[in-house]
Amino acid sequence: MELLSLSAVELGRLIREGRATAVEAMEAVLDKIEETDETYHCYVTVDKEHALKKAARVQEQIEAGELSGPLAGVPMAVKDNLCTEGVRTTCGSRILENFVPTYSADAVRKLEDAGAVMVGKTNMDEFAMGSTTETSAYGSTRNPRNPEYVPGGSSGGSAAAVAAGECFFALGSDTGGSIRQPASHCGVVGMKPTYGTVSRYGLVAYGSSLDQVGPLCRTVEDCAVILETLASDVPGNTEPVCRDSTLIVRKDTDFTAALKKDVKGMHIGIPIEYISLRDKNNSGTDREVRNAVLKAAELLKANGAVMEEFHLDLVDYAIPAYYTIAAAEASSNLERFDGIKYGYRDRDARELHQMYRQTRSRGFGAEVKRRIMLGSFVLSSGYYEAYYLKALRVKAMIKQAFDRAFTKYDCILGPVAPTTAPKLGKSLTDPIKMYLRDIYTISVNLAGLPAMSIPCGTDGKGLPVGLQLIGDCFQEKKLLQIAYTYERLREGTGK
Repeated sequence: MELLSLSAVELGRLIREGRATAVEAMEAVLDKIEETDETYHCYVTVDKEHALKKAARVQEQIEAGELSGPLAGVPMAVKDNLCTEGVRTTCGSRILENFVPTYSADAVRKLEDAGAVMVGKTNMDEFAMGSTTETSAYGSTRNPRNPEYVPGGSSGGSAAAVAAGECFFALGSDTGGSIRQPASHCGVVGMKPTYGTVSRYGLVAYGSSLDQVGPLCRTVEDCAVILETLASDVPGNTEPVCRDSTLIVRKDTDFTAALKKDVKGMHIGIPIEYISLRDKNNSGTDREVRNAVLKAAELLKANGAVMEEFHLDLVDYAIPAYYTIAAAEASSNLERFDGIKYGYRDRDARELHQMYRQTRSRGFGAEVKRRIMLGSFVLSSGYYEAYYLKALRVKAMIKQAFDRAFTKYDCILGPVAPTTAPKLGKSLTDPIKMYLRDIYTISVNLAGLPAMSIPCGTDGKGLPVGLQLIGDCFQEKKLLQIAYTYERLREGTGK
């Protein structure tokens, strides 16, 4: 059996039944990386020797009955902004080129405790600032569906690794769509959980009030199993439950229970500002993307879901509000990278302030500098109230608009992005155009809501289109149920 064709859950089942081993799975993944990663550049760091040793240890634990979970022995990839003990964590930046953490992020630790085996660290836009994985200091990642196109970002390395068969699932982070958008562009499943569901401890912060860790994987079932592991407390864990002050300890984390093929009577809203059932020219959404999303909506409707258009207020204000808040938080979070405590230090400087200036000038890339300057500006005296406080008010109003929508709907449906993946090099020449590609994803982060992307077709060039499902706070189960139903229905139609 071709192991790389399996989902994470299918592979885990084979390993538990003794029909495959964790070592065999890891060897298959490492061989695939050696074969294709020179083209796709999904990884920044791969430690082959450590990965094989860890897989062997996990296999021994499985055979001894110490590990029996669904992810035991399954190779995974980790976005390079999640700290990993003993393995360098660069955030796609020169300023952290040789940084090796002394601890692992909670999300990584929970998956490793469940028996998942890390292959390596995936490429990303520098400090998660970008939508194409082209701002990385270590080179661009290419889309496995067509290497002339971007994989999306900032979790593009993770999404591309899953799509290329260079891992069975991956961790990403989502600040304004950075899991869902690359999942859409690469044709895989990606979920951004409700803010606070997954611990951010060990995640190098970009926008602290917006960041959330989540999975990228091949199937909705994989997504539910991984999220269940990330959100649940580890049995027998004697460490503090909460090392992240924004973490919400939830009891309703049996996400696999939501995998039911049933949408009868579920009310699904389609924002007119995103896409219209009637007007083919109502928005900036590409025609082929629109058709694929509406075809998915019709399939759900034909199986009992109730579809309805509605107005979602304040969509036009989401992008300026998001980039004001995110940049402000980034300018504060990135202040710690000064060449003193860790990371790159400019050795030519003769005095302290020169060292700060030259370290940051040479260590940060252009996009990071752009956002730091914007954030410093909106937080400065005389502009704080004019920009930052207004953006916070808009953020609260956007949350209220979603609250009103969820009094009527179980889920909101729409596209992930207005177009499929752009060609490499097209976005960096126009940063504003790149920012506008986040129009359908950033409101979710501003409101702290859960959302996911699932493949729903391709355009004329064969590039994937993602269907976005948005839920109310803590309603991941509804999203998983609708997504699982759609995935099964689509498999049944063969399209």
